[in-house]
Amino acid sequence: MGRWRPPAPKSAPYITAPGYKKLEDESAALWEKRHEVARFLAAAAVEGDRSENAEYIYRKKQLREIDSRIGYLQRRMPKLTIVKEVQDESKIFFGAWVTLEDEDGNEKKYRIVGADEFDQHENYITVDAPLSKLILGKTVDDEVTLNRNGEEEYFIVKEIKYNFK
Repeated sequence: MGRWRPPAPKSAPYITAPGYKKLEDESAALWEKRHEVARFLAAAAVEGDRSENAEYIYRKKQLREIDSRIGYLQRRMPKLTIVKEVQDESKIFFGAWVTLEDEDGNEKKYRIVGADEFDQHENYITVDAPLSKLILGKTVDDEVTLNRNGEEEYFIVKEIKYNFK
C-alpha cells in the first residue's frame, strides 16, 4: 500500500488586516533568520568533511525549512484577500466575533478567520470549519445544530461583533 493521499481542499483565500500583517512580519523575520543560518552554514562548510559534519547537516536542514516556509508565504500572500469590512453587521460573516450558548447555558466565543491566521489559543476558527459553515449568515437568537461524531449539539447565537482593526 502506498502513502498517497488526495490533496487537501483549498482553504478560503480570506484574511483580516492584522492576520496579513502577522504574515508580513513572519516573512521579514524569516529572511533575517535565513541570512544568519546561511552565515553559520558557510562557517560549518569550511570545517572539512561535510558528510560527518553535524553542524553542516543541521544548518542545511534548517535552511531547507526556512526556504520552504518563505516559498509558501511568497505563493500564498498574493492570493489572499484582506477583508476590512462587511456590509451587514447583524449577520455572521468572515471576521465576526460570535458568542454561542450551548444547551447547558455555557457560552463560547469564537472569531471566524482564514486558515492562515487560525490560532486555537485565541478561539479562532477557520471559515472552512464545520461550525463556521453552519453559522455563516445567521443572526442573533438563531439556533444551530452541529452534528459531531453522530451526536447533535445545539447552540444559540447570542452576540455578533466585528473589529477589523
